[in-house]
Amino acid sequence: MKKTFFMLLLAIGLVSFTVIIDNEFTLTGTVKGLENGKTVILERQDEVLGMVPVDTVKIENEKFTFKGKTPEPSIHFIQVQDIQGKVAFILENGKINFTIYKDSIAKSKVGGTKNNEDLQSFNASAMKIQKKMQDFQAANMAKMQAAQTSNDTLTINNLMEEFGKLQSEMMTITSNYPEKNPKSFLSVLFLDNMFNQPEVDIEKIKTVYNTLDASLKATKPGKTVKTKIDNFKSLTVGSIAPAFSGPNPDGKQVSLKESLGKITIIDFWASWCGPCRKENPSVVALYNEFHAKGLNIIGVSLDKDAAKWKEAIAKDNLTWNHVSNLQFWNDPIAQLYNIKSIPATFIVDANGKIIARDLRGAELRAKVAEILK
Repeated sequence: MKKTFFMLLLAIGLVSFTVIIDNEFTLTGTVKGLENGKTVILERQDEVLGMVPVDTVKIENEKFTFKGKTPEPSIHFIQVQDIQGKVAFILENGKINFTIYKDSIAKSKVGGTKNNEDLQSFNASAMKIQKKMQDFQAANMAKMQAAQTSNDTLTINNLMEEFGKLQSEMMTITSNYPEKNPKSFLSVLFLDNMFNQPEVDIEKIKTVYNTLDASLKATKPGKTVKTKIDNFKSLTVGSIAPAFSGPNPDGKQVSLKESLGKITIIDFWASWCGPCRKENPSVVALYNEFHAKGLNIIGVSLDKDAAKWKEAIAKDNLTWNHVSNLQFWNDPIAQLYNIKSIPATFIVDANGKIIARDLRGAELRAKVAEILK
């Protein structure tokens, strides 16, 4: 305890000053060679609206500054007028500094706080692998084109295998990062990204999540990872497809269970999805050919506009069951099925067991015909 009133006041003053600093951020950037008056935009990524501006300032003497508060770390971006590209960084309370190169935005530097130092360090490692991938592609492009022209499958497969090793190297540093850095905000982001892999190693995700610092678990992405762990359902071939129901265009609840036929396609799509709409005519033809023999389809739309959803169903002549919560990528059915891109399909049997995923065109028809022969 402090022995004098003066020392007690001094201690209180220091604590108060520290609290103010810890709950504020200051972003200071330098952009060499850019004249006064150019606009700098602080942006965040919104799942529905895309890039959303948070604040704007003007450059003075090749510098810019943002100040504010944030409740927790999150990915943000700096966009500078007349410079192509954005600088990604982790917005968190503290002093964050930028060195932005107008002629090479990818070489820009971010630092000042621990999480941004972590980001800078990780990016340096990732860029080395990316450089190897680019060099490999440049060195082997002519060879690949010649092999494709002559149908030299041996050469094509060898080149693909070599390039695959470099891709695996990139995936490895990402998936191993959380285990080695339990206090880094990047770790919770990479852990969430592990749910996007073709084969989800849920046991590894659970184990690594339990080692994360409590402050990371309390963040929005930390809570998202926990929810995904709790709700995880195996989506591999041979597993039972997760049950769901949702409102159809008339507002009536329709379930997967009541939509099952001898074989059922769960089709994730949206009216705004060009590849989905392009695929629809072949799906319609497939349905018309095999529906009487036991093929059913239930469409799950990631639309957010009911009118456009209904219009697309009518225009494309999609006469099967449809459901949508009109929540874009936040649709709970899409999240249940870990949908990160569309079109996406799951083919299930009469018992709801997954028998194939993401088949298209001739492959899809062959699978349906095989089962309903």
